[in-house]
Amino acid sequence: MSENARFFWADRMRASGIHLGISMAIALLAALLVFLLWYPYPYREVSGGRELFLILVSVDVVLGPLITLAIFNRSKPRRELVRDLAIVGLIQLSALGYGMWTVFVARPVHLAFEIDRFRVIHAVDVPTEMLPQAPEAMQSLPLFGPTLVAVRPFRNPQESFEATMAALQGAQLGARPDFWQPYPEARERVLVAAKPVRELLQRFPDSAGHIEQAVMDSGRSLDSLRYLPLVGRKSAWTVLLDAATAEAVGFIPLDSF
Repeated sequence: MSENARFFWADRMRASGIHLGISMAIALLAALLVFLLWYPYPYREVSGGRELFLILVSVDVVLGPLITLAIFNRSKPRRELVRDLAIVGLIQLSALGYGMWTVFVARPVHLAFEIDRFRVIHAVDVPTEMLPQAPEAMQSLPLFGPTLVAVRPFRNPQESFEATMAALQGAQLGARPDFWQPYPEARERVLVAAKPVRELLQRFPDSAGHIEQAVMDSGRSLDSLRYLPLVGRKSAWTVLLDAATAEAVGFIPLDSF
């Protein structure tokens, strides 16, 4: 390979490397937004936020530097080179913006108590036209992390039947604003439905390590905790609850149905 050819490719590799570094820095900032605010633990796992973000951002981070490697050439007029790089940057930012919007609209907004379980509710699941039917304080979806809500009791058998039929067609109770109520109002029903964590240890001895670690992380004793199953987008987990307040104090990657 001639000296000119080596310089030509070294120059392109340098430009592509700089572009890659900038892209990774932007991706890191995006990751902080996604994983600290939109998909805090355990929702990056339960809701598939990590995989969705990595697929979208990885393609974006790789695409820009590869295009720069293909088009960068110092022999071009400066104005033409700047134009080409600006177009690449705009394409890359547009793709990142679309990816971030996709992650945002799929974000978890509520952890809803449904009769005998919890369900993660995502923004895309909620019929926005029904939001005015929710309690006044719950008529807008949270922007930064899910909040606890509960599904109110059915008012009559007809409502129960209609809700069950709608659920069979994919309209889950926890995603319906007309059934939402503030979580504290459901505290007694949550505690009645919840079961002692000691029972969880008896049912899943092979997962004792995960259970005991979650108990330790909660800062509470084993006998002061209850549990309920958690339904997510990807998998089923378990929620640990304070036996006095019914507040969610821990999560275990365990299907406890």
